[in-house]
Amino acid sequence: MNMRNVVIPLGLAVLLYLAYDALGWMGVAAVGGGIVMWLLLHFTRLMTVMRRASERPMGYVGSAVMLNAKLKPKVNLMHVVAMTRSLGQRLSEEGQDPEIYRWTDGTDSHVTCEFVHGRLVQWTLVRPGTAEAAEANKQPDGAQGL
Repeated sequence: MNMRNVVIPLGLAVLLYLAYDALGWMGVAAVGGGIVMWLLLHFTRLMTVMRRASERPMGYVGSAVMLNAKLKPKVNLMHVVAMTRSLGQRLSEEGQDPEIYRWTDGTDSHVTCEFVHGRLVQWTLVRPGTAEAAEANKQPDGAQGL
């Protein structure tokens, strides 16, 4: 069970109680207004991220290599969608944990991300041209480089 689902509402209830204890109903109104503002800010951010993601193809990212460099463990899925400005292509079954998503760029390189409880735990970058380029640059036996 995700403890954030319990701790945050409990903390908000305690904050409301302390506001009532200190200032009465005026304190509850002030803290309640702050909580509503906080919720509206998060809702606005979510809607902005989803609007930007709806304008791009699903599972597309400008550069898979740059996405790989920017990813950090424990970031949430919304943060990754905000970075890519695209919804990932879902590879796992719906409702299954871990959730696996893939973002692909124009060169067919792709980053596959694994999320457990909505948090990034691991990711892999696959660049299909790397093995072919290494083979092409390999010199035949006995050849001297300049």
